Amino acid sequence: MDITIGEKIKQLRKEKKLTLKDIAEETDLSISFLSQVERMKSSLTLESLKKISEVLQVNPSYFFATKTDQTQPTVIRGIDGDSDLMVNQFIYKDLSGNEENLGFNPILVILHPGENKGRPFTHHGKEFLYVLEGTLTVQINDEEYHLQEHDTIIIDCNSPHYWLNVTDKSVKFLCVSST
Repeated sequence: MDITIGEKIKQLRKEKKLTLKDIAEETDLSISFLSQVERMKSSLTLESLKKISEVLQVNPSYFFATKTDQTQPTVIRGIDGDSDLMVNQFIYKDLSGNEENLGFNPILVILHPGENKGRPFTHHGKEFLYVLEGTLTVQINDEEYHLQEHDTIIIDCNSPHYWLNVTDKSVKFLCVSST
């Protein structure tokens, strides 16, 4: 049986000996909201997931990966398929093949039309974005960049930034973030 995002958050939080209050203080999210997320009674925004991930010291893709033991090279076919996509207010597909210690985290992200809730925030590392379909709006500091299909951008994540979809079509992009 697959473990839910909320269960993974709770499990990792307990492993790190953190309380809901600890997470709430670091993320500016309420204790009741965090509790509802852990029990899957409330859905997460991308911004909330990234804040929680930062406090728990994992990449957001951690919550979408399933563990497997493997020693062979990882080949992932049919990444456009719907299997293994995690649906919330956004869609993430972990492309790491469950490889550990890569030094980077490749993720396929799909933002639905109008996914523009949230505000810019910072975290460690860098992100490389490559737009596959649609138009992605990226806010960095006080500037907006509108990326079309096949456009790329590298973001220093110490700068406040946020991804948005302000169009009426889904946007699909590859995010490769450093660990």
